[in-house]
Amino acid sequence: MIREQLTGIIRKLVAPLKEEDALNSVLKARLTKREYKLLHAWSDATDIADIKSKLKLDESSYETLSQKLIKKLNQEKLKQELCD
Repeated sequence: MIREQLTGIIRKLVAPLKEEDALNSVLKARLTKREYKLLHAWSDATDIADIKSKLKLDESSYETLSQKLIKKLNQEKLKQELCD
């Protein structure tokens, strides 16, 4: 679920990710509500059109939000918080 999604997004994990509950706590604290919802939609394999509709995003906004989220998840400080 969220662990598998993060593993696919984050480059160069040097330690295993925390358990699902601990990950969600860190992610809720560090991501915006939209970023958090987008990440969960990705992990649930929700169709992109449905994601855009639920989050009220156009194509440009979806791309921008996706890029910001991926960039944020690859920051060293956040990666350390996500790992055991």
